Amino acid sequence: MSDHDKPETEASAAGNAPHASATTRPETDPAEGFPLAIHVCGRTDVGQIREHNEDNFVIADLSRKLRGLAEEEGRQRIGERGTLLGVCDGMGGAAAGEVASQLAVDVVFENMTDAGLPADRNELAARLVESIETAGRKIFNAARADRTRRGMGTTATVATLLDNHLFLGQVGDSRGYILRKDRLVQATRDQSLVNQLIEAGQLTEEEAETFEHNNIILQALGTAETVQVDLTYVELKRGDTLMLCSDGLSGMVRNDEIREVLLSLSDPEEACAELIERANRAGGHDNITVVVAKFDGESLPEPTDEDVAELKYRKYELPEAAVESLAPSRAGSEPRSSIRPKGYVASESGSDDVDDLTPHLGTERETLTGATPAKAPAWLLASMFMTSAGIILAAGYYILTG
Repeated sequence: MSDHDKPETEASAAGNAPHASATTRPETDPAEGFPLAIHVCGRTDVGQIREHNEDNFVIADLSRKLRGLAEEEGRQRIGERGTLLGVCDGMGGAAAGEVASQLAVDVVFENMTDAGLPADRNELAARLVESIETAGRKIFNAARADRTRRGMGTTATVATLLDNHLFLGQVGDSRGYILRKDRLVQATRDQSLVNQLIEAGQLTEEEAETFEHNNIILQALGTAETVQVDLTYVELKRGDTLMLCSDGLSGMVRNDEIREVLLSLSDPEEACAELIERANRAGGHDNITVVVAKFDGESLPEPTDEDVAELKYRKYELPEAAVESLAPSRAGSEPRSSIRPKGYVASESGSDDVDDLTPHLGTERETLTGATPAKAPAWLLASMFMTSAGIILAAGYYILTG
């Protein structure tokens, strides 16, 4: 029996068993009597190749400080503290990746619930950034304290909201998508080498499909003492669907298929199951984690045609006062990035529509260090060119003298 045919198990919080899920299912219209409501499910699967699951996810009601959404609780009203949704994709081999991703969801949840009621959107957004940064520092220190876990890390794509503003904090290449009516848009940007080169004009999307280093990401929590969190936002409309996923899904299932599933299956639990099934049918080369959330309620306006057309990746700039309110350990620190090898081509997500690059598997290579997301590494391209030229000249010499 294959891994994806095994019986499912329910989880009250994030899980990394072959199948784990957390779900809330409304029996009636979730908007009834609520200004803002959510119908959400999360699921993780080991896939077809890996021996253990290094992914984790979190679904939490911050108002009640409740982690995990049991099915019998039914619909969830979004309270004054909001909701927390996140996906983390661990790395490091053995149990290290699992430890890193579990630490990430634990620390982010604790930080977001321990703080007081946010005064406004800026305070909530700043708190999300600080929580992700704190998780990175704790993972880094845990790895430094334990030799067997050196090099462990994790991606983190975490969403939270206040009123109709959904904030997404990202480190790495786990993705966040928004479906509005029939349009799917990637609301996050892959922090990957191939995406950086595309944005810098040094690589075309066609070249990216066969790029030798398409398995490298620029940041991961825990592989450096500090990280630079990419903060984006979406102004929610009634009926919007959020999907968070690890690259075990986005690397195996085409974006048009993702759109098709989210459009055809209104139940998030069914959508999660179908998406994971498709990733496994495509090969299941990595752990697969997905969270699907549908938003509804009287406080959300119906989307207009203009709202659909203008949906895109949008950065959120925190004002100086909000930045200064972050943890003292963040003050004065310069964000650094790490580079993590990964296994899938990354697509450029800064455009309005989701790209539809065909997934291509890569191989893990040695970790590079010292790169920053601010500049494309032209030195890497030059080094690759010189290496290729040397190989060609050497081959020609042996042919001529052989």
